[in-house]
Amino acid sequence: MVRINRVYTGGGDTGETSLVDGSRRSKADPRFEVVGTCDELNAVFGLVAMEANRMPDHEDGGNRATVQRVQTILSMVLTRVQNELFDLGAELACDPSKLPEYMVLISEEQSNVLVDEMDAWLEHLEPLTSFILPAGHGPEAMLHLARTVARRLERSVLRLKQTEGDASVRPIVQVYLNRLSDWLFVLGRWVTSGLGHDETLWQPLGKRGSETGVAKRIRQLHASDDDFADL
Repeated sequence: MVRINRVYTGGGDTGETSLVDGSRRSKADPRFEVVGTCDELNAVFGLVAMEANRMPDHEDGGNRATVQRVQTILSMVLTRVQNELFDLGAELACDPSKLPEYMVLISEEQSNVLVDEMDAWLEHLEPLTSFILPAGHGPEAMLHLARTVARRLERSVLRLKQTEGDASVRPIVQVYLNRLSDWLFVLGRWVTSGLGHDETLWQPLGKRGSETGVAKRIRQLHASDDDFADL
């Protein structure tokens, strides 16, 4: 059981901190970059949950069953994956050969669950006809952000392997992170569809027409302000 009486210790004041095995390294070490990015991703999951909880589940005329469905699924999957990310962060804070024997590690089971959930969501989604811009009304936008941080975590793991060798990270960790970013993308699409929102599709430059900007509109708005002030 974890028992923390005091957060501050002063041990990191010189720019070093401890790995799980007790060894000391610079806080700029690639392994701590991995651990920190994993923590950052977990925090973004918390923002997704916050946005999901903010959605009103009632409107004039009665309950919004679709919102309740999305909130229920998000609550279940986000909490589970946040715990997995915490497990992962603890594992990554140490060379695999020095991990405590009692530590239970992420396995293929967790990766397979992500795939199974993606398949279930895709059964209710139309195939993509274009790339999607990272946008949305609430949790969808945050899920896009989580997806990009998951990819950055994956890249930082690869950089760690390039620095310390392939044995510095268990192979299943890389597999899990690759699945997780895909999972976040599909989940974002399912949430968007479930809430009855439209996806924001990317339009290639050649199909967008000439770029005129909004300078003219800005000047018109300020001209209206000047006219109002003269009244």
